[in-house]
Amino acid sequence: MPKPLVLVGAGEFARIALEYFEHDSDRDVAAFSVEREYISADRIEGRPVVAYETLEYAFPPEEFDVFVAVPASQLNRLRTRLFQDARRRGYTCATYISSRAFVWRNAEIGQNCFIFENNVVQPFVRIGDNCILWSGNHVGHRTVVHDNVFVASHAVISGYCEIGAGSFVGVNATFNDNVKVAEDNVIGAGALVTRDTEAGRVYVGSPARAVPGKSSFDVGI
Repeated sequence: MPKPLVLVGAGEFARIALEYFEHDSDRDVAAFSVEREYISADRIEGRPVVAYETLEYAFPPEEFDVFVAVPASQLNRLRTRLFQDARRRGYTCATYISSRAFVWRNAEIGQNCFIFENNVVQPFVRIGDNCILWSGNHVGHRTVVHDNVFVASHAVISGYCEIGAGSFVGVNATFNDNVKVAEDNVIGAGALVTRDTEAGRVYVGSPARAVPGKSSFDVGI
């Protein structure tokens, strides 16, 4: 039997993750965990909330796995920091794939990923660690989604694309075949990406263009 889970986080995504793990997986959720200064309640949905700093004493990694249930905050940096720290402390980070997602048999998906319903992940796709694919995306054949990426709903990522590490893809964004998105990009909602991008930039429009003088780290996500 798989180990019970501790959800790292206490916001809306953590509560959503509880719903999916409890009702569409073989995992039981034992507790929530957040950094001590952000604890605002002793329990959430009937489960205890424990300080993240001392998590391994209450829920040791030999007996529990974790899922870092943090959205795209700080351009995915907050989720990435907690994911890397949890692994350093000996935890295995669970991945959830909805029973209503289509994931081809040879697609590779890393740790601490969350694949919502109605995602299509085609043959030979590789999705790295710590990636979130909200509902209804298409990830075309041979595409690589690098670590720590967040893809909002109904994006169409065509075949042979790359989505750079740490990037955020907005709703209804579309990528032509063979497009390489650099690391730490923000791709705006509805953008049509037809050519390779530069690292740390914000792209909007159809066709998508970089926003002059604006860094992706300036965007409040």
